[in-house]
Amino acid sequence: MIKIAVCGAAGRMGSRIIALSKDYSEIKLVGAVESKNNPKLGSDAGVVAGIGELGVKIVDDIEKVIDNTDVVIHFTNPEATLEHLEVVKKYKKSIVIGTTGFSNEQIAVIQEAAKEIPIVFSPNMSIGVNLLFKILKDVAKVLGDEYDVEIVEAHHRMKKDAPSGTAIKMAKVIAEALGRNFDEVAVYARKGIIGERTKKEIGIQTVRAGDIVGEHTVIFGGLGERVEITHKASSRDTFARGALRAVLWLYGKTAGLYDMGDVLGIK
Repeated sequence: MIKIAVCGAAGRMGSRIIALSKDYSEIKLVGAVESKNNPKLGSDAGVVAGIGELGVKIVDDIEKVIDNTDVVIHFTNPEATLEHLEVVKKYKKSIVIGTTGFSNEQIAVIQEAAKEIPIVFSPNMSIGVNLLFKILKDVAKVLGDEYDVEIVEAHHRMKKDAPSGTAIKMAKVIAEALGRNFDEVAVYARKGIIGERTKKEIGIQTVRAGDIVGEHTVIFGGLGERVEITHKASSRDTFARGALRAVLWLYGKTAGLYDMGDVLGIK
């Protein structure tokens, strides 16, 4: 039995992970963590997730549950994730990180921690999106520099980071396939008289509206044709199930930094 603790337990993702964990006979929820001012502190995590009592109270300190945990799942914010990562590292546990919005410096901290503990770190836990990463690499190599690349992502109004981690990952995959430096070619906004589009740039545009779960479209625009590849998530359950699949894969692994490509065996 793999014992998990969910950080961000009262949030949109955390509550779905908790609810769906009951579908996995190999997984048992033993910990639920939230921020110190969260109104759900002390509540039963199962009740908050809408599945009835599980006997697991939501607490404000990961150290209260970490000793009895095998794998931590984290969907919160970069600062909380890195704070809890130190505790996970201290206790030599494993962690699945679905948090987005990290700076390059914060990603370096995760990379360093992976030298000591097993980590699955992915901006998107969806199986379909991670398959798309592989497809985009192949498409970009075939189409080459004659096709302009634009990425449009849309999410709900509550999402705090922009562009999405998934859109950035898509752009990085394409940039690498085309032999471009991502930081030099990424373009996040256009306004006014900007001149002709450069051949190398990769546009990444953001939409925030309503309750959109997550949509990503990559446009390869050539002369006389364009190729559009789209992924639409209709439920957060796809991300939650991906995270739980990552738990099953990560348990028992040696220290290292892994992603969903490793989990799905498509790298």
